Amino acid sequence: MATGISGNVLAKRSDISPSVLSRIEHGLIGASVETLERIAGGLGVPVSRLFSDQASRTDFSLVQAGRGILVDRVGAVAGYRYELLGHRLSGNLDVEPYMVTLLPEAEPYAAFQHQGVKLMQLVTGRVSYRYGSKVVTLEPGDTLLFDADLLHGIEEIVERPVTYLSVVFALRD
Repeated sequence: MATGISGNVLAKRSDISPSVLSRIEHGLIGASVETLERIAGGLGVPVSRLFSDQASRTDFSLVQAGRGILVDRVGAVAGYRYELLGHRLSGNLDVEPYMVTLLPEAEPYAAFQHQGVKLMQLVTGRVSYRYGSKVVTLEPGDTLLFDADLLHGIEEIVERPVTYLSVVFALRD
């Protein structure tokens, strides 16, 4: 695992001797679960990262048009249809890309609030969108990027049908 830190620094961070770390790295001795947890802690990664081949692994997700997974999201507003467009497999960042479609019964809802950063791009329709105390009019192609911890959402549906790309980025706990 390429980390950019020396073995001596990692050994110190992991609270193990440099010679033990070197022997583990060269396959001369096995490591206990406790030692692996220390090494992972020294690297600042989950233990599972020690068992994956990061050099040959890439996160890649292809969802062809119209083939996303329909998702019932916790706290979803009635009439808002969420189509999951991909997923991220590793790392410390959650990425949730959705194509959101407002069904005919959907009403404006400007009380979304959650952790992370949100990117939203209107694909079809026209809406007034609230972010905190600001309200902006969005037309197809318009994009917003904002911290999602303030109240936000559609204040008014000006023209239907409404679809938009919503991508939320949040650090994993």
